[in-house]
Amino acid sequence: MKIKIFNREICVCALLATNSIGAKSNAEMEEMMEIYDRQEGVPRFACTEFRNKEKDYVVLIPIINEGDRIIKELKRADKYQVAESADLVICDGGSSDGCTEEQRLRRLGVNTLLVKQDAGKQGAQLRMGIWWALKRGYKGIITIDGNNKDSIEDVPKFLEKLQEGYDLVQGSRFIRGGRAVNTPLIRLISLRLIHAPVISLTARHRFTDTTNAYRAYSAEYLRHPEVQPLRDIFMSYELLAYLSVRATQLGMRACEIPVTRAYPGNGRTPTKISFVKGNVELMSILLKNLFGVYEPD
Repeated sequence: MKIKIFNREICVCALLATNSIGAKSNAEMEEMMEIYDRQEGVPRFACTEFRNKEKDYVVLIPIINEGDRIIKELKRADKYQVAESADLVICDGGSSDGCTEEQRLRRLGVNTLLVKQDAGKQGAQLRMGIWWALKRGYKGIITIDGNNKDSIEDVPKFLEKLQEGYDLVQGSRFIRGGRAVNTPLIRLISLRLIHAPVISLTARHRFTDTTNAYRAYSAEYLRHPEVQPLRDIFMSYELLAYLSVRATQLGMRACEIPVTRAYPGNGRTPTKISFVKGNVELMSILLKNLFGVYEPD
């Protein structure tokens, strides 16, 4: 085991023996993998860089046990040459189904694999990715689910808006040019009649697709001293709700762009939100967000 110290941050670089590595030497593996110890606002995580930073922008894809869905999404990204516009980074919550096999990720154009090794769900994965992306010097961050429901080929449209000076770019299936395919009726009703109106009220700006994690943030927004996304209060879906509203609360520029979000026509709906417990949690987050609970002290 090799220990490196960067300023006050300790990185433990370790060789993990897996079948996917082949005959690579310990030295080669140590150069590839870094373990970042937990620090305030950022969970402990492993970082495997397949390539150096190549673009000014990055796409963060949070996943956990997405199976073939993330592979199909990455193949779709490869088909549309998304990596020509932004680096692709997987933010894994600790998958055990083999979907993060490293050689396959390399072939599909993934730049880096981050693996959370700490408590928390989506919010912790995003905090891991945001911290790492800002540390690496990206100008903006795009987030997208890893279940192949979203039109990852639309990444360049988000980049255009960031380059025009927008700080929050929200993807929407409901504005002109967007497409909502096979959206479950209960989700459609709750989104249009509850979630979007409450988020819009909190943000003092009208948004139409507020549960959609397909969005972009400028580095300036994420670094703003009155935003502070790297806090342990954001463990599950709180961070998405909070970042939906904070930009316009602070007078920063926000807009929506049309995207496609397509659910399967049959079979089980790919989701990590349970019908009862998950939706109760989402409602609680909405109300806390409305009353400013997540704003920094």
